[in-house]
Amino acid sequence: MTDIPELGLPQVRIAHPEHVTEVIQNIIKDGCDKLQVVADFDRTLSKYSHQGQICSTCHNVLEEGHVLPEFYKEEARALRDHYFPIETNPNLTIEEKIPIMVEWWTKAHDLFAKCDMKKDDVRVMVENSTAKLRDGCTWFFDQLHANEIPLLIFSAGIGDVIIEVIKHQATLHDNMKIVSNYLEYDAQGNMTGFQDDLIHVFNKNEGAIHDSDYFQNVEHRNNVILMGDSLGDLHMADGAIGVKNKLTIGFLNVKVEESLELYMKKYDIVIIEDETWNVANAILRKVLQNRTRESQ
Repeated sequence: MTDIPELGLPQVRIAHPEHVTEVIQNIIKDGCDKLQVVADFDRTLSKYSHQGQICSTCHNVLEEGHVLPEFYKEEARALRDHYFPIETNPNLTIEEKIPIMVEWWTKAHDLFAKCDMKKDDVRVMVENSTAKLRDGCTWFFDQLHANEIPLLIFSAGIGDVIIEVIKHQATLHDNMKIVSNYLEYDAQGNMTGFQDDLIHVFNKNEGAIHDSDYFQNVEHRNNVILMGDSLGDLHMADGAIGVKNKLTIGFLNVKVEESLELYMKKYDIVIIEDETWNVANAILRKVLQNRTRESQ
């Protein structure tokens, strides 16, 4: 493997080391100016667990808070208990899961729209939640910004929550583009529902960013590092133009034994039950070191 010790850790699995080595070497050689990063948020940039406790996803943040009524929390939990095992079932195809995920997200958003909530409530709920960025994310964000590398965060969660988590635990930089489900408010700041089309975990290849000019604006950046925790996340960069080198990193947080073989077929690098951002940071550090050498 390349001179990156983190790739040899026991929680890191790579099915095709020669391919991964070649892609990483190409990304390092081409440098910052050719690189773009695309990442999921829930359980990718954010932790699955911290010190043995399961951390909140975007939607869980709302359940944990003291703002929303008990009926919301109870019904949202019931929905998750029913649908989450289907989302993570390795024996079902994505095609089989899609209508079920649409059903889940639609019910969850309809339920949320019944609640009275103000714009500022999101910040308060985030600050009091168990949502946590992975260890090392702040350094990654800061280095991408300092070196003008664009970061697309593509999430089926809630954009308002993502923004507040990043503001609270790191820095929301201007090189970040966050595509997600955003709340809608009236002129008095009362939440009235969600904006635009629904983004769920398995439709990240449709609409949203792919119908915008985002990928056209970064088409000179033909190297992509893509990171996610579901198989649907592999499609987040489908709209990228003229890609030469794409490195995919998958975080496998649950049902490891049942899902590992499939994840290793789909992702270049699979990281098992690890709450750090060490692998991505190690790769980025090599890219930055190469830039430093070239400028000397």
